[in-house]
Amino acid sequence: MWSVGALDSITITTPSPSSNRFRALAKPPTCSLHVHYPSRPLRALPTFTLSNQSSSFRPKRALSFRCSAALTPELKSTLDKVVTSHKVVLFMKGTKDFPQCGFSNTVVQILRSLNVPFETINILENEFLRQGLKEYSSWPTFPQLYVEGEFFGGCDITVDAYKSGELQEVLEKAMCS
Repeated sequence: MWSVGALDSITITTPSPSSNRFRALAKPPTCSLHVHYPSRPLRALPTFTLSNQSSSFRPKRALSFRCSAALTPELKSTLDKVVTSHKVVLFMKGTKDFPQCGFSNTVVQILRSLNVPFETINILENEFLRQGLKEYSSWPTFPQLYVEGEFFGGCDITVDAYKSGELQEVLEKAMCS
């Protein structure tokens, strides 16, 4: 276990090289990585690499990752302004004219079929925005649909709401307010 900068601890577990399961494997076993974060927000840290130097087990690839708190107060303020300045906002991979993800395309097609004016923001253009949105909405995937400043859902929720008629009701209410 290590303590690194703003992280409380990092635990890396590898299977024992002497175990029978290890000997039967044609390739090296995978490591499990558990990162424990403190309760305070993290600041951007440089990328660092962990590797197992002390045993005969050497992974072919070292583990590299970047730890940061992507949702800064400035980004939160900007996102608040964006989602409240438009009735319908879709954070997606690509644009409404050129979706770069099947899930994003599905939501765009649903909104177009309902003749709803909506804004799109391409999250692929900015990794900081992409990571910050995950924290902002507490939703890990894209697309993310916002209606009247509130997070509505991702693709699956939007499709289900469309099929049930709930999405049409929510959007009609939003357009009338």
